[in-house]
Amino acid sequence: MTSSATLDRITRVKISSVTLPLATPISDAKVLTGRQRPMTEVAMLFAEISTASGQEGVGFSYSKRAGGPGQFAHAREIAPVLIGEDPSDIGKIWDKLVWAGASVGRSGLSIQAIAAFDVALWDLKAKRAGLPLAKLLGAHRDSVRCYNTSGGFLHSPIEEVVDRAAESVANGIGGIKLKVGHPDHGTDLARVSAVREKVGDGVALMVDANQQWDRPAARRMCRALEPLDLVWIEEPLDAYDAEGHALLASTFDTSIATGEMLASVAEHAELIRAGGADVVQPDAPRIGGITQFLKVMALAEQRKLQLAPHFAMEIHVHLAAAYPHEPWVEHFEWLDPLFNEHLEIADGRMHLSARPGLGITLSDQTRAWTVAEHEVS
Repeated sequence: MTSSATLDRITRVKISSVTLPLATPISDAKVLTGRQRPMTEVAMLFAEISTASGQEGVGFSYSKRAGGPGQFAHAREIAPVLIGEDPSDIGKIWDKLVWAGASVGRSGLSIQAIAAFDVALWDLKAKRAGLPLAKLLGAHRDSVRCYNTSGGFLHSPIEEVVDRAAESVANGIGGIKLKVGHPDHGTDLARVSAVREKVGDGVALMVDANQQWDRPAARRMCRALEPLDLVWIEEPLDAYDAEGHALLASTFDTSIATGEMLASVAEHAELIRAGGADVVQPDAPRIGGITQFLKVMALAEQRKLQLAPHFAMEIHVHLAAAYPHEPWVEHFEWLDPLFNEHLEIADGRMHLSARPGLGITLSDQTRAWTVAEHEVS
């Protein structure tokens, strides 16, 4: 029996696997330590959900290097669970999707596949309300401080990094994040010092070691970086070393940031319980979508922690805008070709648009880069 509270039903689900090529192979400290190869592409998983009333929502997840085909395969298996459901019952649907693939667990690839559906459902819900997602959630602000990462990778010579940092600031970016973790620590310090000198003391500066230091190296580098007035030092240790991060956070004045590589709410809860981060960096596509991100956000707010979501700014600008304490959002131009719309950046901030939902539609280029599709109706 259909409840009178049920206003709509999901009638069609389409998933697409899209390979986004990067113009230049990307290297961070994981490449210099031999753990990974340079990154040449990003695998995107898109979900498009349609309802009986003609409403549509779009969401996405992603994988860097390996994992894209696996996400698509899992999403294809569990997509039929969505058909016939009321799209407003997002929490109920998330649980059904998890249980549909329960034998492969509640973190990692399986919930990253679920994330694309979850984000699409939130996009649809906000569109039905005629509101940007941030306004549906309850925004604390209409713009969010933003910093750029894409110009600070280790494959780029320092001259290029310095020039791109200055260009980003001139174009309205509020902060610059640099990759560190070079085998020669002196090289790291020289690169960060050169950018600080170029952009001046008034520009926010962050660094990211991508988990490549051990505890002694992290202590030495955190101490050496203190005079450069950084906003944070990111992932100085292995992502799952909550105790080690907590020791750094309690020892140094510069904030410690981490969380982007964690793949569930439970993992973030352990990090926060241990005091392992001054700045929490959840990634909605990596932890199962917006439904799960809101749980991490509540845990972080309870401890009065800073929030700086990782990557996927098209989603995270809305979530950061709904966080009570002034957050940061990460700017990457990598995903720009996938969408017809682009976010406005000015005066150091990323601004919400008045478009309902996430405010994005898929471009013709996205369709051209599609390598696999599946539809359930």
